[in-house]
Amino acid sequence: MATAIDNNLLEAQPRTPGNKNEARRVRRDGKIPAVVYGAGKDALSVSVDPRQVTRILNSETGHNTIFDLALDGDKSKAMIVDWQYEPIKGKLLHIDLKRIAMDKKLTVKVPVFLKGEAAGVKQQGGILEQMMREVEVECLPADIPSHIDADVSELVFGKVLRVSDLPRSDKFEFITDENQPVAHVTSVKEEVVATPEAAAAEAATGPAEPEVIKKGKQETEEGAEAAAPEKAEKAEKKEKK
Repeated sequence: MATAIDNNLLEAQPRTPGNKNEARRVRRDGKIPAVVYGAGKDALSVSVDPRQVTRILNSETGHNTIFDLALDGDKSKAMIVDWQYEPIKGKLLHIDLKRIAMDKKLTVKVPVFLKGEAAGVKQQGGILEQMMREVEVECLPADIPSHIDADVSELVFGKVLRVSDLPRSDKFEFITDENQPVAHVTSVKEEVVATPEAAAAEAATGPAEPEVIKKGKQETEEGAEAAAPEKAEKAEKKEKK
């Protein structure tokens, strides 16, 4: 289970909000702009060290890590709820931080790891396909699981592993629809030989651009900064409800 660690610290400094030139200056100084909200307090614009943020995102518990946020001499529990990166170089541009009350439940997305070798792969020559890689759960911050293991050893053709089949715990409750499929075994797709006409058409249009999928969102520097106040305001309204 994910737990808050005292020496797991993110230091933040106040900054001028909603100013593109100020955001650029923050980045030139080696920091990244951020917004802190939650716990019934006003949203604050801050700057943080991208190396500390990257360390948290790359840890075992990832963005679900609960850490100490140091700001203006005070410390509060917080977590990363959103982050944007530059699409070419992949550097962080902006993050959203949420203050956390350790005695109040919250909803988070947790990764699902497939364990074991599916019988449909080993005995029937199929391919294991994972359709859902994260599920939403509700729990106390200290009880956030780093991941949920799904045993696929009994999966064969025609059988689907669903959210309802995932291991239960009295520490958290599934929010994702229990009928949602997580994984199944599918047949090997036959390679389709392109006809001369199809090959000519593809050559004329050119190859399709590959889709690059990364965790987080791709943004321009201006887009990341401009969206931050609006997202913080929406999050505050949702929390108050």
